[in-house]
Amino acid sequence: MASNIQAEITGVDFIKPCNLCPHMKRITLPKILDSLLFMTEEVLVDPAIADRARLAVERMVNLKQ
Repeated sequence: MASNIQAEITGVDFIKPCNLCPHMKRITLPKILDSLLFMTEEVLVDPAIADRARLAVERMVNLKQ
């Protein structure tokens, strides 16, 4: 995903995985936007993992604020 959207978002450094699977290449900003607007995908996360990850995600989202 980072490789696909990095060119569209300047000024943000993305940490890229060492191997890019073919499925990740299909992720684009329009598809991310559609998924968020229409809630077409569901991701279930164990509450214990979610609690530990929440702070990191909030920091990432608030980078531009």
